[in-house]
Amino acid sequence: MAAQIVAALIFIVMFALIIWEQIERHIVALVSGCLMFILVFGICMHSTEAMWQTLNLQGIFTAEFWYDPHGLAKESVGINWSTIFFIIGMMIMVHGMAITGFFRWLCITIAKAVRYHIIPIFICFMILSAGLAMFIDSITVILFLAAVTVELARLLKFDPVPVILAEVFCANLGGSATMCGDPPNIIIGTSLGYSFSDFILNTGIIAGISLIFTIVYFYLVFGKELRAAQQAQAGHLQQHCPEPSEAITDRAGFIRSWIIFLAVVVLLITHAQTGFTVALIGVGTIVVTLLCAGLKNVAEIIKSVNYKTILFFIGLFMAVGGLEQTGILENIAGFIETISGGKPMIMVVIIVWVSAVTSALVDNIPFAATMIPVIKTLALTSSAEMSVLAWALAIGTDIGGSATPVGASANVVGISVVERHGYRVGWSRYCKSMLPVTIMVLVISTAILWLRYGL
Repeated sequence: MAAQIVAALIFIVMFALIIWEQIERHIVALVSGCLMFILVFGICMHSTEAMWQTLNLQGIFTAEFWYDPHGLAKESVGINWSTIFFIIGMMIMVHGMAITGFFRWLCITIAKAVRYHIIPIFICFMILSAGLAMFIDSITVILFLAAVTVELARLLKFDPVPVILAEVFCANLGGSATMCGDPPNIIIGTSLGYSFSDFILNTGIIAGISLIFTIVYFYLVFGKELRAAQQAQAGHLQQHCPEPSEAITDRAGFIRSWIIFLAVVVLLITHAQTGFTVALIGVGTIVVTLLCAGLKNVAEIIKSVNYKTILFFIGLFMAVGGLEQTGILENIAGFIETISGGKPMIMVVIIVWVSAVTSALVDNIPFAATMIPVIKTLALTSSAEMSVLAWALAIGTDIGGSATPVGASANVVGISVVERHGYRVGWSRYCKSMLPVTIMVLVISTAILWLRYGL
């Protein structure tokens, strides 16, 4: 009990300090993670095993960490090194593409295609974000689109923050549509035996309907601001914009960047079939990008990695590991099982909304893994169908993470990209825009689950 109390207090203080924003978040997360090790694992639990499991270094040296054709790898506990390696790989790939002029070329091409109208760009990018996230990890989608959006914002002179916030939400929404779109879905699908098509026909339909309402919402919230930016430029760029080909600084590198990007996309879509893990794909991307960049660009690309974001993820995984090791996440799962009373409708509501609230505060991967046995138990001891509870869990964890800046990896990455270019987001601005649409989509999803499955 003492360990749980101390772990909860550390996490609450960490969360409050991150919201306060007076101390850099990577420092807050790392200090909180270290306190979990010293106070919770060391003093309260006297458990070096808990420390070792949370560090999770042993997993890196197993064959399944890199190549897992039969799904033999255990679910990650503590620091998710696959995520860390993958993020670094994507950061390096994106910068490798950027130095060839790829993003500026894409910006100008898109701008010309829609005649420099900002609102069509805004809507197209939301749809593109959701569509890509169905097949590619949302982190990759946001790394790619956020970089493009910042470049386009500089060209067309508008604030990129509203567009990137909409892209982040749509990426999380699109990720809920398929089994490979978001990590919790991979856990749910592999643990409960559901396929890619199962997700498409269930969570995919919910995501598709929700996307329509989401586009309308963001248009109403940000449309006035973006229209004002459109009017302010008054067609100046149409007359002075360079040709897309002029943006390419290295034609050979540009072609190599396209090949690397497409190869990564194919590997991510097919990794369940090939057995190549995201860790292997991430490290492979690092090696290939650096080899193709040339000696003069290697140092610049390595320096481009946002190490503060990486350290933030590590510290956050350590802090969440304290909640895992002390059983706090299991208590949350047990709470859902106890108060549902065997009624499927109540179960769905609880699973969707508790999953959403929890995922807004902590990483949704360990929570999804914790909830799997609860889903199985509820299906065996009540009249609820396991598949319906699984879809409720997928929607709650995937969408709920959009509510706060730290609720999902895509959120952290998107904010990091835009803030590195000098644009301020902050908790207040983020939650003011993202919390209402998160609640709206959760309400829509709950209603669809009720109506479609006759609860």
